[in-house]
Amino acid sequence: YAREALNPIMLGELIDLVSNIALGEAKGSSRDVLGRVYEYFLGEFAGSEGKRGGEFYTPRSVVRVLVEMLEPYKGRVYDPCCGSGGMFVQSEKFVESHGGRIGDIAIYGQESNHTTWRLARMNLAVRGIDAEIKWNNEGSFHKDELRDLKFDWILANPPFNVSDWGGERLREDARWCYGIPPAGNANFAWLQHIVHHLAPTGVAGVVLANGSMSSTQNGEGDIRRALVEGVGGAPGVVDSMVALPGQLFYSTQIPACLWFLARDRSNGLGRNAKLRDRRDEVLFVDARAMGHMVDRTRRELSDEDIGRIARTYHAWRGEADAGAYEDVPGFCFSAPLDAIRANDFILTPGRYVGAADMETDELSFEERFRQLQKELDLQFRRAAELELRIKGGLRNLSNV
Repeated sequence: YAREALNPIMLGELIDLVSNIALGEAKGSSRDVLGRVYEYFLGEFAGSEGKRGGEFYTPRSVVRVLVEMLEPYKGRVYDPCCGSGGMFVQSEKFVESHGGRIGDIAIYGQESNHTTWRLARMNLAVRGIDAEIKWNNEGSFHKDELRDLKFDWILANPPFNVSDWGGERLREDARWCYGIPPAGNANFAWLQHIVHHLAPTGVAGVVLANGSMSSTQNGEGDIRRALVEGVGGAPGVVDSMVALPGQLFYSTQIPACLWFLARDRSNGLGRNAKLRDRRDEVLFVDARAMGHMVDRTRRELSDEDIGRIARTYHAWRGEADAGAYEDVPGFCFSAPLDAIRANDFILTPGRYVGAADMETDELSFEERFRQLQKELDLQFRRAAELELRIKGGLRNLSNV
């Protein structure tokens, strides 16, 4: 059903199928099925649209990492560039799957693309989710429709490395507590806009390009340092950094990472419980080796991958039911601020987690060498056989 030039009869049958979903089903169940159908078509459309598809659709597995790590169970949820609303849908699913009620969270968002804004409203409507989604074509930077609100949970996948965001008109903006973001790249403007909207115990998860973890151009390194250490009375807010595997996104092959920010890192809340003081350290997770290919060009994170990343973060920040945290070489490391200072506030997880422990090889070098030689000889024989078959086939063709 995702291909072009779909047969009109098949299209009609599909419309009838979707229209009849509610027949014989409980109201909640029919909404869930219709919502999954809508999500499927959003994903297929995003894949077919390529780069433009990424403007409105964040892959489900990436959204789930954000949601499972942040655990938005009660309060206000916000996305300043909400696309088709996937962050909100997964937040509602998290609440329901953990025994909460849909009404426990209030949803707010803003979107500058009118078509995408309509997609978001439809995505939420087919699931019966109430939300306050604002639209204007100026966007969250220049016309913040929710400027006076603070939020308990912020999840966002802003467009990467935007150069024409109009930053030169906002040099004196009150949101830039950690430093004036460069006019040629909006990454650190998004981070500070999000921190500005965090409630006193609010937390945020943000998808950004990998360059945001290490760039030092136009003062970005100074802003990153301020976000880690704090500046001028504004607290350090960087809680955790996660490096993602490549090929997760429809819109770009640029490697991406997740920033997790917390307004109160001394003992902020995690599902109604106080957390431990994390002000002198940052958790680094390197998930680049995770995931599996679902087609020729795109990778997804499995439930096990997502669970491992989320459990590591929950244990590290001191959730009572998450178990004890331990550094795992090649995967995660809790870095003290001194180590981050020594690395000039570059936040790339690979710098901190080290290399994975290698499995010990019980074979001696001589035994391993003989084994590899046998395998190589076998491949040579197979190559010779294949060459003879190909030549024979070509001779047969020439005789036709």
